[in-house]
Amino acid sequence: MTSETSPRTSPRKGERPGHRPASATDRDRRPPSDPAPQPHSGETAGPQAAGAAPDRRRWFALAIVMTAAFMDLVDVTIVNIAIPAIQRDLDAGFGAIQWITAGYALAFAAGLITGGRLGDIHGRKRLFLIGVAGFTLASALCGFAASQEMLVASRILQGATAALMVPQVLSIVHATFPAHERGKVFGLFGAVVGLGAVSGPLLGALLTQWDLFGLGWRPIFLINLPVGIAALLLGRAFITESRAPRALRLDLPGVVVAVSAMLLLMYPLTRGAELDWPLWCFVAMAAALPVFAGFVAYEKRKARRDGSPLVELSLFRVRSFAAGVAVQLVFGVSLGIYFLVWTLYMQIGLGWSVLRAGLTGVPFSIAVSVAAGISVQKLVPRFGRKVLQAGALTMTAGIGLYVWESDRYGMGITSWQMALPLVVMGAGMGLIVAPLTDAVLSEVPREHAGSASGLINSVMQMGNALGLGLVSVVFVPAGAGPAVVAAFEGALGWVAAVLGVVFLLMCALPAKPRLHAEAEAAEDPAPAADGAGNGGTAGASGAERAGAREATVVG
Repeated sequence: MTSETSPRTSPRKGERPGHRPASATDRDRRPPSDPAPQPHSGETAGPQAAGAAPDRRRWFALAIVMTAAFMDLVDVTIVNIAIPAIQRDLDAGFGAIQWITAGYALAFAAGLITGGRLGDIHGRKRLFLIGVAGFTLASALCGFAASQEMLVASRILQGATAALMVPQVLSIVHATFPAHERGKVFGLFGAVVGLGAVSGPLLGALLTQWDLFGLGWRPIFLINLPVGIAALLLGRAFITESRAPRALRLDLPGVVVAVSAMLLLMYPLTRGAELDWPLWCFVAMAAALPVFAGFVAYEKRKARRDGSPLVELSLFRVRSFAAGVAVQLVFGVSLGIYFLVWTLYMQIGLGWSVLRAGLTGVPFSIAVSVAAGISVQKLVPRFGRKVLQAGALTMTAGIGLYVWESDRYGMGITSWQMALPLVVMGAGMGLIVAPLTDAVLSEVPREHAGSASGLINSVMQMGNALGLGLVSVVFVPAGAGPAVVAAFEGALGWVAAVLGVVFLLMCALPAKPRLHAEAEAAEDPAPAADGAGNGGTAGASGAERAGAREATVVG
């Protein structure tokens, strides 16, 4: 009996003399300096836990979140090409047309950071499914909109629900896949995003041209219904829930103040030309400045009070980041102006069909994709900032070539004659969009990578929205046909001037950006989890971010 209950004193084979295995009591008494293995530091659950095998369902989960991301990206790029058809069918004014595109971008920008934080707090799977359900419902409302007001409101709802859905995509990837698989996953994600950017305008042209069931342009939204329903049902079964144990608090008042400042600026821009610029337009735009100043003051107090402001203002002490945010904003303005004006020029000015207009843009999209890949892999490591500046100059040269050809051929210009300036412009854009995010983030402290990434995404969307709002200022045709062509050429002059400002701002970017800390975050998942909650892109590879930016700005 004694030998059975007394402690063993003779060592087993392979043990050191005097060594005793740790008991449960011993493990409980371990000092903090010798912690037991812990789960993934950025998650409350998931396959990242030490010693746990990855969930075999993770590839199904990846397919689901990629499908949802593809649905959102296609929806962003699919709408512009159908704008003239929407305008004719709903008898929409020019201001309403601007808000159909700008309303989505503004709502998406305002909700990105908050959407990521909500996922960290309440569960990424839950917020993803809520976002998918809301996005699908909003798509149905867009597809069945009976008036321009209903379509604008539905598009704003679409943008807001997309802001709940999209930030969870990369967060779910981080929570689902082990570090050594994420490079492959981000490569696949970048390819899907690039496909969405290229296929969106062409798919929109086909759906509108085919006039399925006599619905005209409406299938560009209704196509989301079966995709969204499938993603919702399969997501419930295959996506694993995860949360961040130390998620930042929400800053809803900050969102309200920021959106108010943007609305005070954008609404007069979209309505002023139609109303012959009444006094209230100038008063509202002037009021945007003090409201924005109030936002900055509130964010400073919020940071001191609980450390979870909507915008981490200390980031702007980093010169390259401050300059990079300005580049993103101004570059977004130029693209917002160009893409809407270009669509109106081809379909209203030249009288082309929606399908011909969609096919004409294919060389541009291909040039963007090719140049983006070359810039990241070959050019930026050797030439650094000069690649981005060369991109701005190349885009400007392409615009100059486009103006020359438009002036020379007038109403008789053909798609193949447009191909050269579009390829030049696309190549310049690819040189910018791929390496820009890494350049902006290269000197940001690692602990703020997530907040910085989320802010960059939001700023680009706000710039795009502002550019769309400025269309009614820089593009004012005096009639149809040749008048639209002349207005298009004038608007391209404004785009070239804005790109000149982009070139100058790029001088403040690092000459050769350091490898950003996000590359290390792929091996240390904790910052990635925080970043995902602050915009959904921290920890992502450069290729993935480049693809995301490309798809976003092309829309």
